[in-house]
Amino acid sequence: MCISSKICNRRRIKDISSIYWRYHWNGFCWWSPVPDILYRKLRKSTSLNDLDYSRTKTIYENEDFLALPKMADSKRIIYKIVEYDTLLDSSNMCMDDWIRIATDIYKYYKFYDGFVVLHGTDTMSYTASALSFILENLGKPVILTGSQIPLVEVRSDGRDNFIGALVLATYNIPEVCIYFDHRLYRGNRTRKIDNSSFTAFNSPNMPPLANMGVDIKIDWDNVFPASSHKMRVQTELCRDVGMLQLFPGISSQTVKAFLQTPLRGLVLESYGTGNAPSNRPDLIKSFHEATNDKGIIIVNCTQCPVGSVSCSYATGKVLMEAGVIAGFDMTPEAALTKLSYVLAKDEWDIETKKKMMSSNLRGELTIKCQDKLILRDFEFLNAIANSLNLSTSPEIKDLQISLFPLLLCLAALSNDVKTMEMLLEKGGNVNMADYDKRTPLHVASSQGNLTIVNYLLEKGASVFVKDSFNSTPLYNAIYFKHFHIIEAMTRVGAHLVMPPTEIGDHLCQAAMRNDAESLKAWYLAGASMNLTNIDGLTAYSTAKKYGCLQSLAFLESVSKTPITDTNGIDSYPLHN
Repeated sequence: MCISSKICNRRRIKDISSIYWRYHWNGFCWWSPVPDILYRKLRKSTSLNDLDYSRTKTIYENEDFLALPKMADSKRIIYKIVEYDTLLDSSNMCMDDWIRIATDIYKYYKFYDGFVVLHGTDTMSYTASALSFILENLGKPVILTGSQIPLVEVRSDGRDNFIGALVLATYNIPEVCIYFDHRLYRGNRTRKIDNSSFTAFNSPNMPPLANMGVDIKIDWDNVFPASSHKMRVQTELCRDVGMLQLFPGISSQTVKAFLQTPLRGLVLESYGTGNAPSNRPDLIKSFHEATNDKGIIIVNCTQCPVGSVSCSYATGKVLMEAGVIAGFDMTPEAALTKLSYVLAKDEWDIETKKKMMSSNLRGELTIKCQDKLILRDFEFLNAIANSLNLSTSPEIKDLQISLFPLLLCLAALSNDVKTMEMLLEKGGNVNMADYDKRTPLHVASSQGNLTIVNYLLEKGASVFVKDSFNSTPLYNAIYFKHFHIIEAMTRVGAHLVMPPTEIGDHLCQAAMRNDAESLKAWYLAGASMNLTNIDGLTAYSTAKKYGCLQSLAFLESVSKTPITDTNGIDSYPLHN
């Protein structure tokens, strides 16, 4: 993220896009993809691009960057459109396209705070589900959106969807999501439910992660935690998967024909809570032979939009006894893409793959959990609640939301893992922020408390969240020169997302102060020592100019063993 001296917080969003144009014929109309029309339309749109602002901000030398008009909180969202050479209707999407999108996100992952993917609605839920599994250890938001009417049309819903997705892509929601009609959904929980209204998508078994009204309300309790490992992409998917829906009178010949080699995985859409005809031994035998003799993994999902697969009825138990795995409340789209992902894991044996299909990998399954609203063990919180005459659950919940961030930050300040663990058990969240938007990881990084830093990273604390001073935990560790903290965070994927001239300015100032330790901190964080400040000076030329011998000695030593994976000027900002 870039900063423009007290004016705005600049966030760059990559957008992989396609756009449609309408054709008319005898009173009918249809849409077909047209290259390069999106960028041209957006650049001229006053609601989607502040042209004067884009022109005056020379920190982004590439003119392809666009900027939303300034929002109420004075923030700016800077974004860049990247369009594929061959535009696709979403009905033509395939697994190769999922992998292509994922690898492009990985390629530019270090240079952007979030990613928006413009996508046709027909197969958007499949792509969102697939990306949620392919993008392993995701730490930044990836939001798919689109429209029922193309963005270039006057009555399009695309404008609101596009702006909403860009705004939410600046929040610390490390998931693949779908944003549509003022709601943000977990991508692998969605289904397209309507092809003629603006409410095209729904998440039948899970509430939205965010609602966009006058205020933006994020359901932080349901946001899937970030991973404590570096993001990577699984580029291999198993293509030998399929779907089969049961229907009254389905023949065993049809089922047997479907369960032939090379099929390796099947999503079986059953009745109700996972039921199949128990009076059809021919069908059950076919499923048993497939799972036990052929090693085909069959996942049982309900045909009902709402609800979960269980074994409450005898008709449901027959599938389980035949070796069919319960898919619980997974959508068919999530089950299919998850099967493709799991089956491609050659390092897992068949039993592990079956176990993974029943496990919650990316929030695709509902996990029953205890109510976290438990304050009885905190006597002083009860005292506060009583003194304020708070008695209802919403009131106590508001008190919890207000006080827990401070308590978590105090535990981080004290390097107190035991208290931190207790707070998390009682409803705290590792990414809760205080009045300055500082998370416990910000505090622990500033203090150099390695024990609590490692604990927070294990619990899914985000290394990318920014406080009100626009600082990440990594920047705090650099500023206070806590080398062990920098190394711990870079191991899990933390990296610098700053303009090269800004990093260059920090390096030159450190060199001029003869502060070799600050130079080392920036170096460990991945900064290239060859970056220049706004005057074109490097840290080395600055140190030489002012005769700073300690800085010169450090710079000469690292020049012999440069870091290859850096935030260097050659790779920033993004160029096509």
